[in-house]
Amino acid sequence: MPAHGPRFDVAVAPNGYAWWYIDATSADGAYGLTIIAFIGSVFSPYYKLSGRQRPENHCAINVSLNGPRGSAWAMTERPSARVHRSADHFSVGPSGVRWDGDTLVIDIAEISAPLPYKVRGTVRVSPEMIGTTAFALDPAGLHRWHPVAPRAHVEVDMSHPGLRWSGAGYFDSNFGDEPIEDGFNDWHWSRAHLKNDVAVLYEGRRRDGTPFDLALRFDRQGRWHDVVQPAPARLPRTGWLVNRQTRADSGAAPRILKTWIDAPFYARSSIATRLFGEDVQAVHESLSLGRFRSPIVQSMLPYRMPRAFW
Repeated sequence: MPAHGPRFDVAVAPNGYAWWYIDATSADGAYGLTIIAFIGSVFSPYYKLSGRQRPENHCAINVSLNGPRGSAWAMTERPSARVHRSADHFSVGPSGVRWDGDTLVIDIAEISAPLPYKVRGTVRVSPEMIGTTAFALDPAGLHRWHPVAPRAHVEVDMSHPGLRWSGAGYFDSNFGDEPIEDGFNDWHWSRAHLKNDVAVLYEGRRRDGTPFDLALRFDRQGRWHDVVQPAPARLPRTGWLVNRQTRADSGAAPRILKTWIDAPFYARSSIATRLFGEDVQAVHESLSLGRFRSPIVQSMLPYRMPRAFW
C-alpha cells in the first residue's frame, strides 16, 4: 500500500458517501468478521431525513462478528463533532481505523443494538497484495469501487465477546456522489481466495435497469485482469426472502455454509463453491435496494442503527 495509506481524508460531497470494508474468516472456517467504516452512512435513516447535505455528520463504524463462541453487532451513528479524520486515521466516537505504515488497525469500543452489550477489541489487517485500480460501477462514474487489499492476513483480539483468532481477509472501499439507492436496484458480490489468485465477482442492476458486472482475478502482486464470468448459480433465499445468486463453475452447486447477516434488504454469507477449477470458501453478499427503499424497511432501521448525539 502507498505510504500515505488508504486516504481516510477523501472529500465526500453532499449526497455522497464513502466506506471502507473489511471481511475475514478464521483459519478453521468457524468464525467470520466484517467491519465497515462509513462517511455519509448509506443505510442511515438519519442521513436521509437530514437531506444528505453533511455526510460527515453521519458516520459509523459497523462491526459484525459471527461464530460458535460469540457473535456481536454494532452500528452506532455519530455526529461530526465525534469524527476525526486524516490521511491515515479515521475515528468515530470511541472507535477508529488507522494505518500504521503496513497494517490497518481497527480499535473497537462499541455498544450493540438493539440489546446493549459491549463490543470491544482490536483487529489488525496486514495486506498481502495491493490493488491500485478503482472501477466505475456506472457510466457516469458516480459510484466507484476500489479493491484495496484483495488478500490479507487478519488477527482478531476481542475482549467483548472474548475471542481471539486469525485468518484470511479482504479489504476494499466504495465511494459515491449520489445515494446508493438512486444508482442501483440490486447487486451480488463475492470474493474467493484461490490457491494463487483472488477472484472477485460483482454484478447487479442499476436503477435504470441496465446491468453491470465485473469478474476479476488478482495475482500475488495485486495485478488484475478480466475473466469470463462463470455460470450463474442460485442460492437459497434468506429468512427475509432476499434473493441470492452467485457464479460458479459449470456443474457446481454452491451452498450456504453460514449466513452472517440476514437483514430485510441485505445478506452476507460464507459459501462453499467451485471457481476456476478450485473448491473454495467464499464471502458473498446480496443487496436489494428496492427492498431498502420500502417505507416499512426504513422504519425498522433505527432499531439496529441507533444514532448517538454526543
